[in-house]
Amino acid sequence: MLAHEDSFLYALSSNNAWASYKAHQNPEFFHKLASGQAPEILWLGCSDSRCPETTILGLQPGDVFVHRNIANIVSPTDINTSAVIDYAVGHLKVKHIVLCGHTNCGGAMAALSDKRVGGVLDTWLLPLKTVRLAHLEELNAIEDLKARAARIAELNVEAGIKVLMCNPVVQEAIKERGMQVHGCIFDLASGKIRDLGIGTGGKVVLGAHHDEVVRGKHAQLVFTNGNAAMAVKS
Repeated sequence: MLAHEDSFLYALSSNNAWASYKAHQNPEFFHKLASGQAPEILWLGCSDSRCPETTILGLQPGDVFVHRNIANIVSPTDINTSAVIDYAVGHLKVKHIVLCGHTNCGGAMAALSDKRVGGVLDTWLLPLKTVRLAHLEELNAIEDLKARAARIAELNVEAGIKVLMCNPVVQEAIKERGMQVHGCIFDLASGKIRDLGIGTGGKVVLGAHHDEVVRGKHAQLVFTNGNAAMAVKS
């Protein structure tokens, strides 16, 4: 986008081009999308503009049900988050809940400081500051500020997973139909998502030196030694 272009007009133009491309690529795509949704993943993430879940997962509209907020905080008293979880788990019957933090998180950085951010943000970040106090010795031992922020982001995901695992709706879905809960970190510097191995199962590790094929509803990604090529399905 050129510096002098209006960002919203550019976005509308880009949307028009994308919609035309998708309709040409698959004439039934939007008809199916309009008929209803059946996502298998509930994504709980940060509102940061650099962490668009569908994009970084390589998925498509309709594949992921989403809730994002500042610093991906999961609080049992937040009715907004609770409503999303209730609908995704109880009505959409998602198979996976993914709570994902990320590196270079502004909320994590703010929680490491005693300075006020201002407004409602100070109240919102209280759970993350509580995480900081609970792990103060460990965090203070990390000299590099970015590394310290990355660690509190991980600890924040761990705290959020504990809240999720105590949610009655989540507990019921795990027990009755084997729904899985995952805690992850998105590394902005590499674009890779790292499974922290917390939640309902063990850590998922992808092979780094062998060919992998990931087939989705709308495209096929072929990975060869870390490099990806896309074959689009009609």
